[in-house]
Amino acid sequence: MAEKFLMPKLSPTMEEGQIARWVKNEGDTYDANETLAEVDTDKATMEMTALTSGTLLKILKGAGETAALGEAIAIIGQKGEDITTMLGETTSNGKAQPTTENTEAKEKEDPKAKTAPPAVEPAPSAIPQSVIPNPQSNGGRLIVSPIAARMAAENSIDLKTVTGTGPNGRIIKRDIETALSGGQTTAAVGQAALTPSTVVGASAYTEENTSKMRQVIAGRLAESIGPIPTFYLTVEIEMDAALELRKQVNASVNEDRKISVNDIIVKAAAMSLIKHPFANASYQDKTIRFYRQADIGVAVAVDEGLITPVIRGANLKGFVEISAEIKDLAAKAKAKKLQPDEYTGATFSISNLGMFGIKEFTAIINPPEAGILAVGGAAPTPVVRDGQVVVRSIMNVTMSCDHRVVDGATGAKFLQTFKQMLEQPGMMSA
Repeated sequence: MAEKFLMPKLSPTMEEGQIARWVKNEGDTYDANETLAEVDTDKATMEMTALTSGTLLKILKGAGETAALGEAIAIIGQKGEDITTMLGETTSNGKAQPTTENTEAKEKEDPKAKTAPPAVEPAPSAIPQSVIPNPQSNGGRLIVSPIAARMAAENSIDLKTVTGTGPNGRIIKRDIETALSGGQTTAAVGQAALTPSTVVGASAYTEENTSKMRQVIAGRLAESIGPIPTFYLTVEIEMDAALELRKQVNASVNEDRKISVNDIIVKAAAMSLIKHPFANASYQDKTIRFYRQADIGVAVAVDEGLITPVIRGANLKGFVEISAEIKDLAAKAKAKKLQPDEYTGATFSISNLGMFGIKEFTAIINPPEAGILAVGGAAPTPVVRDGQVVVRSIMNVTMSCDHRVVDGATGAKFLQTFKQMLEQPGMMSA
């Protein structure tokens, strides 16, 4: 029997999902546990699978469209089933249409009031898209899907050279794929000569749907900055001993097992957290939750924003093991293949921008964690030691603290231990 396929909850924090692409097409049959579509959630692209076998009779939400949890995105059933009635009850956004009785009654009251037939295909204007003025078509417009716009920008494709095959000439994903495969002639953006006759008025622009990850980042940052009483502590750390440790470790392992300075920082932070329980805790309204292990969230930049894969029990792991785990999770994050348990539930986070030449910054706490370290780059710096000016590799670290859990003295003591761990790496093996 035909039924509506509803948007499932694919991650713990998911409230709605955006269809990245349908793996199955209308009319395709599928088996139980087979992937029907890929959905962009707040953190990753997840596979949406079928619970039982059947046929994808009708797609109600196309690629690039967003649906709330529990909203109808397709109709499934057995091949050849009549779904006319169900289509009459369901619009493209999953809401019920007026019943036949109500429609007939309305028409009797006003014979001129005819209800339009239920929408089966979403109208082009209802589909998320970019609209680009096209000076080469006498004031016409280019209608572009968000995915196609992004793909074109990433591959320097001039959209004016692409023929759209979607509704009303809309440029969609397959049109860009055809252009990339050489099926259409394209030109790099900016190659066309710009003259006063073609550049008139305000700049043209494109708009793209906000990704689910970016929406959640925005919401959580607002949630953090507002209610959390935050203060900041900054410390300078001599990194010469840590850099020497890294050199020694890398000299004894294969190329693919070499460690970074950040791997040492994660280990030092994890061990320091165990020594200072209040820094490894979270405020729970009427209680404070203390964690027995240090699960470190390591901030990784991806196209849509920032995600923090978690190194579980980092205090119990060695540098090489931490390094391998961070590399694996970072690769998954950039490919949007992280599973929910791999990016949720950190007890503390680290954000390192030193590789970008950033000397010092502050980071925003990721609730419900009580703190986060903002790590700058280590740079040769003249300092005074024993009355002599010497050069040392100095790194600035700023800790953002939730004052409901971490007092000033508590945060200072944590940073003191963290500093000692890095300046005397032997402490990490004690």
